Amino acid sequence: MATVNLGKIKLKWRGTYAGGTAYTPDDVVYYMDGSVGSSYICVTATTGNAPSSGGTAHASWNYLAKGQATSPTTNQGDIIVRGVSADERLAIGSAGHALKVNASANGLEYGDVSAGLSSIQVFDTSGSHTWTKPTGIKKVKVIVTGGGGGGFGYRVGNDAAPSTGGAGGTAIELIDVSSVSSVAVTVGAGGAGNEGTAGGANNGGTSSFGSYCSATGGEGGSNGNNDYRHGGIGGVGSGGDINLTGGSGTSGNYSTDSNPNPTSTVAGASFWGGAGGSMAQAVHGSYTNTRIDGKNGGGGGGTANSGSSVGGDGGVGVVYVEEYK
Repeated sequence: MATVNLGKIKLKWRGTYAGGTAYTPDDVVYYMDGSVGSSYICVTATTGNAPSSGGTAHASWNYLAKGQATSPTTNQGDIIVRGVSADERLAIGSAGHALKVNASANGLEYGDVSAGLSSIQVFDTSGSHTWTKPTGIKKVKVIVTGGGGGGFGYRVGNDAAPSTGGAGGTAIELIDVSSVSSVAVTVGAGGAGNEGTAGGANNGGTSSFGSYCSATGGEGGSNGNNDYRHGGIGGVGSGGDINLTGGSGTSGNYSTDSNPNPTSTVAGASFWGGAGGSMAQAVHGSYTNTRIDGKNGGGGGGTANSGSSVGGDGGVGVVYVEEYK
């Protein structure tokens, strides 16, 4: 019976492959083929034949354990992720991009970095305007305020009194503008103040940001004999995530031709403040019987004198746009 030496039935480890070494079957070596390190077993005696080239094993060798890429290539346009093949490389994004997780695709991607508030545009001149989206802006926070109502001055006659204008309303909205390039903007005018027998001051105009949200102007103050008088009612926001009513104006006290009285308080204040004030046949510094106009959608103040006085104008509305990336 033949005798088998079990100690000779084994692989023979020869370390890292060397081109000048003669290898025989069952020799095992380690070899780096490009950026991939693998172990190989010799199947045919060979000298000077590398185990593999370009990922293909030489006829004298078989893969024992094939490795994968473990380090980045020198291609600056790609990033190689450990365990990811060359066909699955992630292309470098544009300047300002960052590597992000795409939860829906269960992978990685380059994209814009949310950088918070980037810029602001303010429209505070009455009339029509256009908001143009700056590059890279994805969302805007818009605050739209209507024009303030005008104040009403003292009216000569029995039991006459001045009154102040109401403030414009305000709408506040967060809007996704990623697919929008521009939006029409309207800024409401302030209502003009009035006096005498006109019956009341003028209302403020409506402000809007496209069809997204708007805010009506405040009502002008009114006056009349025999206590029929009132301050202007504030305007109202609509379409916003938050819609605010502007502050209302107030009415003055009893007046006579010889003893005019001021309004009881200032005019209605808007989201931005800006309420107009009032004076009555008084001297304050260099100002005498001065009308005090509203600002930023605030109502105009009232005036009172022994003769007819014109109330203050309401403040022009505001459309304020915060721009976010």
